[in-house]
Amino acid sequence: MKLFDKYEDNINYLSKKIGVESSFDTVRRDIVIGGKKAAVFFIDGFAKDDIMLYLLAILQNTKHEEIVPNTLEKLITKKIPYIECSESDSYDEIEYMILSGASVLVIDGINKAIILDTRTYPARGPQEPDLEKVTRGSRDGFVETVIFNTALIRRRVRDPNLRFHITNVGRRSKTDVVIGYIEDITNEDLVKDIKEKLEQIDIDSLVMAEKSLEEYILGKTWNPFPQARFTERPDVTAAHLLEGHIVIIVDTTPSVMILPVTMFHFTQHAEDYYQNPTIGTYMRWVRFLAIFFSLVASPLWLVLANNPELLPEALSFIGPKEIGEIPLLLQFLVLEIGLDMLRIASIHTPNALTTSLGIIGALLLSDFAVKVGWIIPETVLYTAISGIGMFATPSVEFSLAMRLFRLVMLVAGGLFGPYGLLVGFILFIIVLFNTKSFGGINYMWPLVPFNRRALSTIVTRKPIPEVKRRPEILRPIDKTSKK
Repeated sequence: MKLFDKYEDNINYLSKKIGVESSFDTVRRDIVIGGKKAAVFFIDGFAKDDIMLYLLAILQNTKHEEIVPNTLEKLITKKIPYIECSESDSYDEIEYMILSGASVLVIDGINKAIILDTRTYPARGPQEPDLEKVTRGSRDGFVETVIFNTALIRRRVRDPNLRFHITNVGRRSKTDVVIGYIEDITNEDLVKDIKEKLEQIDIDSLVMAEKSLEEYILGKTWNPFPQARFTERPDVTAAHLLEGHIVIIVDTTPSVMILPVTMFHFTQHAEDYYQNPTIGTYMRWVRFLAIFFSLVASPLWLVLANNPELLPEALSFIGPKEIGEIPLLLQFLVLEIGLDMLRIASIHTPNALTTSLGIIGALLLSDFAVKVGWIIPETVLYTAISGIGMFATPSVEFSLAMRLFRLVMLVAGGLFGPYGLLVGFILFIIVLFNTKSFGGINYMWPLVPFNRRALSTIVTRKPIPEVKRRPEILRPIDKTSKK
């Protein structure tokens, strides 16, 4: 829909559309520019007061002969000393820009509006993310404003081929969504696929920001394994861009989605690369061991405790001396649910009280439960080992998926013994094999299909000068070779 020819029709339509009289924060400021009536529309709280004051002072002091003829062109080129300035005759674009925080100037006798991007968003400082702390390295992290996040990436990747394609999703929210990639590195078919999926989204609002977007891009699935990696660190994002990954940045959230990824992306941490290769490799191996323990420690002990004949003489101490009043399987289930309750409670508890909550949950409750005979110390020990392994996993989403399969293996092993444990582990492997990342990439690459060079880079933290090749699965398709 285009602007009307009459000035009064334009300002009345815009005033009604954005609710100037019914919303206290939508503002229309009537002024006179060179003898012509004009109106500025903006949202209170988004406009930069000092910039607006400066621009209005210049416009209101403009004389009639300074802007005729070609009023619009002369105002933009000679009278508005502001960098981000454009024109539009579309009501949809004008409405979107006002609600996004820009200021719009409508002038009598001109059927186009001037858009001044004078917006500023309430934002916190780029602090280090709580979930991805490092002992050394940068301390900045993404914030809830998309333009700040792209600037943090640009600061690290000064490549002229770095592209940020912006669109908006949501009929009502019109949330800004940015697709970031390096043009000559990234597979263009994957970028095109993401753009098409974003254009097809029909929803009122991205209520949960990037998590809502994830299910539209990756499809509906009950598979618990995550197929997108999330990070709040600009250095991690820059490293993935240089490998050929695609990042999706959603306004109002500090998390960036990285696509495509494999299972091993969820086992790596920035800390590995802020230590020397030997220490980084050791830390990586310890993390792999912790992830493995988080999956099998408690189910394996339960099966061995219920079937002591499977234990060699040297490992006979593993079994419990007393089982207690409750069966071992039920004890583990109570502890697993209790651990989840403690984790959820810690999220809902203010920071000042989380230490007290941990003492109550981890020490007092478990100690009293042992004393009254509900559980035995061994089940507490192996549940704690599994819990430590879960918290040692860098990705929260991946650790929760491993936790779900641990519960399956616990129940299967507790009810059906060694065969149940074996079936549960086979189910875990089958789900891993059948999981596909975005673009149809194998979730277990480079293990399946096997790639020795890539796997060695994952198993060991190699020196940076030795890591020169990008992952084969992310390389652009050479279409000229197919012709």
